[in-house]
Amino acid sequence: MLIAGVDEAGRGPLAGNVVAAAVILDPARPIAGLRDSKALSEKARERLAQDIRNQALAFALGEAAVKEIDRLNILQATMLAMQRAVAALSIAPHEVWVDGNRAPVLPCPVRTIIKGDRDVMAISAASILAKTTRDAQMTALDARYPEYGFLRHKGYGTAAHLAALAAHGACPEHRKSFAPVRAYLL
Repeated sequence: MLIAGVDEAGRGPLAGNVVAAAVILDPARPIAGLRDSKALSEKARERLAQDIRNQALAFALGEAAVKEIDRLNILQATMLAMQRAVAALSIAPHEVWVDGNRAPVLPCPVRTIIKGDRDVMAISAASILAKTTRDAQMTALDARYPEYGFLRHKGYGTAAHLAALAAHGACPEHRKSFAPVRAYLL
């Protein structure tokens, strides 16, 4: 049975897209070291992301843009990103396992697994791909908007990020529906 693990990165930040990944691992080509992306160093995540891309039976990414997040809300935008990731897989899974307790509507059976990014390798792999992809996007945003410090905080509402919002207002990549950003809209 082909099971796709699905996870997202970027629900909590004040800026940037929410990114989801779907991964179908190849049982004949196990990947050592898979675990929740938050439990790995950046270097380990990058190495594992490359291994996943090289060894998985299939993987795909899906995103919801800042405008979609503001229009739909973050939960619905996350579900949309997950739907897009699963739809983009080159192989249709028989079942999808999603980290957490909420799942998108999909054309196949879906199971939610709390702490799935820790306990299920396919979800761990999805967690790693989603996080490394989103982190790369935030690095690119840092080059476009260096005054916000996206490279350091990846868009999360740190004290430094809130200070930058107070000093510069919101940029086009900020989620205007999020209360901390609304307070600084120019």
